Amino acid sequence: MHEGGCACGAVRYEAGEDTVRVTHCHCLDCRRSSGAPLLTWAEFPVGEFRFIKGEPREYSLRDGTTRTFCPQCGSQLTFVDDDQPAVVDVSVGTLDYPSVVEPEDHVWNSRRLPWLPVADGLPVYDKSRRHE
Repeated sequence: MHEGGCACGAVRYEAGEDTVRVTHCHCLDCRRSSGAPLLTWAEFPVGEFRFIKGEPREYSLRDGTTRTFCPQCGSQLTFVDDDQPAVVDVSVGTLDYPSVVEPEDHVWNSRRLPWLPVADGLPVYDKSRRHE
């Protein structure tokens, strides 16, 4: 079982043992919502994820997506896409032990900042895996 939470500890969650996929995302929405040049997500089956402490806030940057964050410290916690209702993406940086998950690919490379080279040998998609 994976556990994690926000920076201040007001919101905590638990997720299943196995990830569906771990992805580095370079899209503009992820960059702006995290304040980082990319955001790494671990996908978990939606039925194996739950908040166990606190109540996150939700917002959408575009139709069909929902992001959650801690209302106290602002930590970006989850992302859900209506096109993929079976999974919830969890911000890897909020896992208690982020080193136990391994990134598998890069998505939205077409939006990658030019000064951030991709040199890790992982597959790279110009858009999402579904739109290639």
